Order: sequence, then C-alpha cells, then structure tokens
Amino acid sequence: MPRIRRHNLPPDLLDHLLDRVRRRNISAEQLGLMANWLRNEPEVPNGPWFKKFPGMTVCGDGELIKTFLQPGQIATGTELN
Repeated sequence: MPRIRRHNLPPDLLDHLLDRVRRRNISAEQLGLMANWLRNEPEVPNGPWFKKFPGMTVCGDGELIKTFLQPGQIATGTELN
C-alpha cells in the first residue's frame, strides 16, 4: 500500500489544495490535526480514499491528497480510521 506523498507535489495540485483551504475556511487547528496524522506516515489504498477530522474531510487517490471537504460534504472511496 502506498503512503501519502508530502513532497514534490504537482504544482497544479498544490494550488488546488491551497485554494480549497482558503475557500472552505479550513482552520489551522484542522490542518494541525492532519499534520499530526501525516507524521505517522499512514498507508492508503491505491484508489480513492478519505479521512474524516472534526472540521474537515481529507480526500485522496493513492499517494496524493486531492481535496478537502467541509462537514456535510460527501466523500467517496475507502474511509480510513
């Protein structure tokens, strides 16, 4: 199983993620929770997946985080613990 890539992200993807943080008002607290989770280098499935946090959901596909959702938005893929 792959691990989430944290370096050398495609520039367009990084721009998209930063835009989602701004537009969806993702708080520094939520980003901190995600950072703590990423420190454990979690394994993720090869296909679509998501990880719920109290104030957001992180969605990815394989090794890449693809977007952030607000509470109430529906994620698809395999839910991670």
